[in-house]
Amino acid sequence: MGQLDLTDKRVLVTGGARGLGAGMARALATAGASVMLGDVLKDAVEQTAVDIAAATGARVASTSMDVTSDGDWAAAVAHTVAEFGGLDVVVNNAGIEVTQLLVDTDPDDIRRMLDVNIIGTMLGIKHGLRAMRRGGTAGGDGGDGGDGGAIVNVASVAATIAFPGIAGYSATKSAVDRLTRVAAAESGRLGYGVRVNCVYPGLVATEMGTKLAVETSRLGLFDGPEAAVEAVVALTPSGRLGEVADMADAVVFLASDASRFVNGAGLSVDGGMGM
Repeated sequence: MGQLDLTDKRVLVTGGARGLGAGMARALATAGASVMLGDVLKDAVEQTAVDIAAATGARVASTSMDVTSDGDWAAAVAHTVAEFGGLDVVVNNAGIEVTQLLVDTDPDDIRRMLDVNIIGTMLGIKHGLRAMRRGGTAGGDGGDGGDGGAIVNVASVAATIAFPGIAGYSATKSAVDRLTRVAAAESGRLGYGVRVNCVYPGLVATEMGTKLAVETSRLGLFDGPEAAVEAVVALTPSGRLGEVADMADAVVFLASDASRFVNGAGLSVDGGMGM
C-alpha cells in the first residue's frame, strides 16, 4: 500500500455538497477511502455522494447535518461509524463567507460566521477526538503513533493576509488556525493519538470564490470582478488562482500515513500568496 493510498480509511467531510468539500471528498474517495459527506443541503449532498461513488467506485454515503448543532455532529459521527465500521479522519470544511467593510459591520452576519466557521469547527474537533481517541466509538486504538486518526481543519489564506472586505471571515479563519494547534496539544497531552492539522486554501474559482470577487468589486475595492481576480493573482508567486484539486490533494496528504509525524501544523496551499 502506498502512503497516499487511503484504502480502509473512513472519512467524514463537512460541507461536502459542493465546492471545495465535494472536491476533497472526491479526492479522498479516489485514494480509496470510504467517505461520508455531511451538509445542511440535504438533496445536494445526496446527489454529490451518488456522483462521487459512480465516478470512483468507492463507498460514499451522505448525512444531513448542521455543523453548528452538537446533536447533528453526534448523529453524523454515529452514522459514519455504523455505515463504515469506524472513523479515521474528520475534515472540517464547512464554512461561510460574508463580504463587508468594517464600517458597515453587521453583527448578525458576523455571528453567523462565528457559528459556522468557529463553533462548527470546534464541534467537529470535539466529536472527532471523542470518537477516534483510545476507547472511543470509532474503534481505533488511539496509539502513540497516531493510530487514533486525523482531523483536518480548513482555514484560509485569509488567516495569513490582510485582504480588504473580509475582516470577519479572516478573524474566523484565524481562529481555526489557533483551534487546530490547541487541539493537537490537548490530543497529545492526553494521549488521544489523534493528529490535528489545518490547510490554508488560496482563492479558488468556486461559487464562494467568485462571489468574493463580485462583492469586493461592488464595495468599490476593485474596478470589477476581473480586477479583483487580477489583484489576487498579482499577490501570488505561482501566478494563478488555486484549483479545487490543489486543495483536495493537500487534504489527502494530511489524511494519509505520509503525514504521520505532521501534527499541529498549518499547510499553506495558496501558491505563496500568504508567505
